[in-house]
Parts: sequence; structure tokens; C-alpha cells
Amino acid sequence: MRNARTKRKTKETEIWVKLNIDGTGKGQIKTPIGFFGHMLETFARTGTFDIELKCKGDMKVDQHHTVEDSGLVIGQAFKEALGEKRGINRAGFFAYPMDEALAVVAVDIGGRPFCRFDAKFKRRFCGELDLDTMDDFFYGFCVGLGANIAVKMPYGRSDHHKAEAIFKAFGKAMKMACSVDKKMIGEIPSTKGVI
Repeated sequence: MRNARTKRKTKETEIWVKLNIDGTGKGQIKTPIGFFGHMLETFARTGTFDIELKCKGDMKVDQHHTVEDSGLVIGQAFKEALGEKRGINRAGFFAYPMDEALAVVAVDIGGRPFCRFDAKFKRRFCGELDLDTMDDFFYGFCVGLGANIAVKMPYGRSDHHKAEAIFKAFGKAMKMACSVDKKMIGEIPSTKGVI
């Protein structure tokens, strides 16, 4: 089983994550931002990851630290659970339609963090979530895991549908990237011999 527990405690946030990559899609999320919690549950469900997250943040300042640090700690949990990354596909992608919206997410767990987030929203908030921080979540995740993540939202009307399609595509792309390739059992998925 590929499991991990990670935590981060600073003057700005206190976050604890428990992850089972080979789970059944159970998301037990406790965050002060309702819609953000819903997005993390959606990510867990579509990726079939079991994720427990407990998060406290300096919400009196704003949501930035809470959302970005959550991405960082979840990314670190994936990095720990994957270990040397032997036998994994390493890369994954998914195009996810949700009603009138379409999201495309591609992931490469190659050790070099880079994030390209190309999605526009009509409103600043969806539920309680400041949509401006979605880019920060994916950046934090990239840094924590050591991954290259590209997010593209070609079209959509509802900001709710656009955000949810992104997290669903992300779950599916991560599931593909973390999945074991039976032809590569025991092998590092890199010509360098290390990730």
C-alpha cells in the first residue's frame, strides 16, 4: 500500500494529511472553506484516493496561505507515498466535461516543479472559495510533489462547473500518473535513472 502522513505547522497554517493512493475515493476533508473542501473531496473521489485532511488557517488575513499550503502538504503526501516512483506511469492527462464546461489537466511527476494554470472565472468567489487562489493550490501541489502540472479551461459558463471540472480532471490525471505500468515494475520511469 502506498500511504503517507504529512503535516505542516507555521504561524499561518496548521495542516495534517493522511493519504492512501490505492484507496477507494474517500475524502474526509475539514477545511474552513466549504467549496474548497468540496473540490478536495471531488479530487479524492475521481482519483480513487483516500484523503483525510484537517486544516486551520489565518482566515482573518485571507485564503491564500490556507489554500496554497494545503496544496503543498497534499503534494508532499503523494511524494512520500510514491517513494522512488518505481514502475509508475509518471505522466497522466484527462479532459473532463462537466455540462457546458471542459477542463484539461496534464501531470508529469518528473521531479521538476512547474505549474501552468490557464483558467478564467467570471466571479472572484464560488461559494466561499476565492477562485484567485486555485492557481496557488496547484502551484503548492507542484512544489510539494515535484511535478509539472498544466491546467487548461478552454470554455465554460458556470464558475462552479469550471472549478469542479478542473478538480475532476486533476483527479483522473493523477490517477493515471500514479498507476503502475506492469511492463515497468521495479523500473524508474526516467532515462536518467532517477526522479
